[in-house]
Amino acid sequence: MKIVIAMDSFKGSLSSIEAGNAVCSGILRVYPEAKINVLPLADGGEGTVEALTLGLGGELQSIEVTGPIAGQKVAARYGILRDKKTAIIEMAAAAGLTLLPPEKRNPLYTTTYGVGEILRDAIHKGCRHFIIGIGGSATNDGGLGMLQALGWQMLDSSGEAVSHNALGLERLAVIDDSTVLPELKECTFRIACDVTNPLLGAEGCSAVFGPQKGAPPNKIPLMDKWLQHYAALAQEKYPQANPQAPGAGAAGGLGFAFLTFTQAALESGIDIVMRETRLEEQIAAADMVITGEGRLDGQTIMGKAPIGAARIAKKYGKPVIAFSGCIAPEARLCNNHGIDAYFPILRQITTLSQALESTNAQQNMTDTVEQVFRLIKIAPNM
Repeated sequence: MKIVIAMDSFKGSLSSIEAGNAVCSGILRVYPEAKINVLPLADGGEGTVEALTLGLGGELQSIEVTGPIAGQKVAARYGILRDKKTAIIEMAAAAGLTLLPPEKRNPLYTTTYGVGEILRDAIHKGCRHFIIGIGGSATNDGGLGMLQALGWQMLDSSGEAVSHNALGLERLAVIDDSTVLPELKECTFRIACDVTNPLLGAEGCSAVFGPQKGAPPNKIPLMDKWLQHYAALAQEKYPQANPQAPGAGAAGGLGFAFLTFTQAALESGIDIVMRETRLEEQIAAADMVITGEGRLDGQTIMGKAPIGAARIAKKYGKPVIAFSGCIAPEARLCNNHGIDAYFPILRQITTLSQALESTNAQQNMTDTVEQVFRLIKIAPNM
């Protein structure tokens, strides 16, 4: 029996690979001769760096960078696949909304400068290809801060550098790329982006995402106006700049910055991960696919990682079983989207903290998987 295991992380409990290895242990109790391939799975959001880096034999890096508020430092992690000269980054590690308490969330003052510092560090360590998840941002600076960290001079009408946040866009008059890191010409960027919002207007980042990030309602039209001015300046120097491009409004306009100032393409996060891990090739040669995530619910079918794996499995007619920490009633929709059967792993009444404890979660996973595969083993004789 050949089995591919591709589990998303159980947030706060198990990484993608830890969850996959726990599943593997349960199967081997019943089928010790099984050929099992444990692959990382993620959708470009939280957990992607760890899943891809460790799953593909890379190295995690730690670096202190500017956080969402200029002048405040945060410890960020990213991954390097040295054989591919590739860095794997989550922008939220430096500019994520969860790095700020609710009372300090205001996209007028937050910056992507730390994202640029991570990129700069990876470039200095030899990386020339980048996979970047841009979900969960606290920012609306159009990528201004990131570009400044990479060497762009963003100047006001008197030639002074503007601030690294959305307020800097208000004063921006000149975009000067004469001091940009020269290595950037050699770099390519694959941006994990699952939103299609443009930079500007009623569907743009200021109007749609600004309120979620703490923007005062009376400042949202101003932020959109500043971004419009920024986009016009960019178009004068970079004719390919397109503020209406799908995804340009992602992460407070960071999508626009990547598309305009770098060699970048926006892609579905799960598609990037599946290509990097050669998931389709592995599934095509397997007899069965195991997937899952911390909670199966109605959101799972909306492009989440387990459904991506199930979609490929059904392309090749492979059965799919999912395991999850808990199951919402609407999880039954998953049965219409490629998951043939799913099982929660909780085995007794417990507190949330006990359920999330890594040792308990691994044991629950392994024991539940064992029982499911015992049934599979006797099924032909029933």
